[in-house]
Amino acid sequence: MVGVVALAVVLTLALRKREPPLLPFARIKRQTVVSTLPTNGKLEPIEWESVRAEASGLVVSVPVREGDSVKTGAIIARISQPGVQEELNSAEARAAQSRSALEILNRGGSSSLVAELDAGIAKAKFDRDVAQRDVDALTRMEAKQAATHFDLLTAKQRLDAAELAIKTLTERRNALVSTSDVTAGRARLAEAQADANSAREKMNTGIIRSPMMGSVYSLPARPGSYVNAGDLIANIGLLDHLRVKVYVDEPELGRITVGLPVRITWDGLPGREWDGEVEKMPSEIVPLASRQVGEVWVTIDNARHDLVPGITVNAEIKTDVVNNALVVPKTAIRHDRIPQGVFVLRAGRLVWQPVETGASDVTYSSVRQGLKLGELVLLPTDNPIKEGDKARVQGPVE
Repeated sequence: MVGVVALAVVLTLALRKREPPLLPFARIKRQTVVSTLPTNGKLEPIEWESVRAEASGLVVSVPVREGDSVKTGAIIARISQPGVQEELNSAEARAAQSRSALEILNRGGSSSLVAELDAGIAKAKFDRDVAQRDVDALTRMEAKQAATHFDLLTAKQRLDAAELAIKTLTERRNALVSTSDVTAGRARLAEAQADANSAREKMNTGIIRSPMMGSVYSLPARPGSYVNAGDLIANIGLLDHLRVKVYVDEPELGRITVGLPVRITWDGLPGREWDGEVEKMPSEIVPLASRQVGEVWVTIDNARHDLVPGITVNAEIKTDVVNNALVVPKTAIRHDRIPQGVFVLRAGRLVWQPVETGASDVTYSSVRQGLKLGELVLLPTDNPIKEGDKARVQGPVE
């Protein structure tokens, strides 16, 4: 009895050994294939301005933060410039002194001396008038022999003396201020005012203002740091819409055309997507690390300002869409022969079939030529195989 059972086991094993191996297969089917080109890119604002220091100095304060919205003219930073305040104070003092001196010159000179001379001229005029009346009266009286000629001569001498005094004092009064004195005074005032304006301009260069309305998306300036003229203080831009410079490797550029849809993702916000489309093709090929790429422009909406310029994002360009395409799993395609092809199960045997493929996604390639709907193609297996081998289908087939 034991011998019969052993013989049955041996016969069963022998029969199984002669059975074709169970191999994994997939069925040719139809579905939509979306061909994409995955790559990366960098964000930048469409409209922006760099704010730089106009002069060297110490950053005293930075009243804004990254992400703040600012208006045109808003103060971004204040930079101190040693000695400028003292220069302004000195110039303003000289301007005030020159202005006071010019006012004195315009009045004719020192007020006390002018007053003294004016009083002397007034007294001399009064004496002249009195002397003139005396001369007139004595002239009439001499004609009537009521006064002597000596009295008349004495009155005329007093009149001549008064007129001489008026002339002398007037000349002294006029000589107090000359045209050249006024001109020089005006020049001194203008020079002092120019120095003051220059100092104010220097102080204004220490007040860094925003050249546009937008958002602060880069702010390297920090209070207490020293900056040189030309150093970057901040970048201001409009962030409601951003441009993505998508880097496409040179061999793949032939797949790209204007208008293709692009999906943008960022590792910093997993699960979020931003959609755009190709707006501009590259005008040149540029090096990027070890790659040679073209920069394709894409614009995306960023109304919530979740994305900021400068970050690297993932980009997926949808290069082709084939509806109701005949598809084959990409893993079934073998490239160790030319042309490429697949093993098809026909009448229980493996048959080599060259195939021409088209658009593909991560899993499937569309079939242009070589396969029919419903055919079974061999998937990767560890079993050694060759054309003509028998095979059985393993498990359910998709």
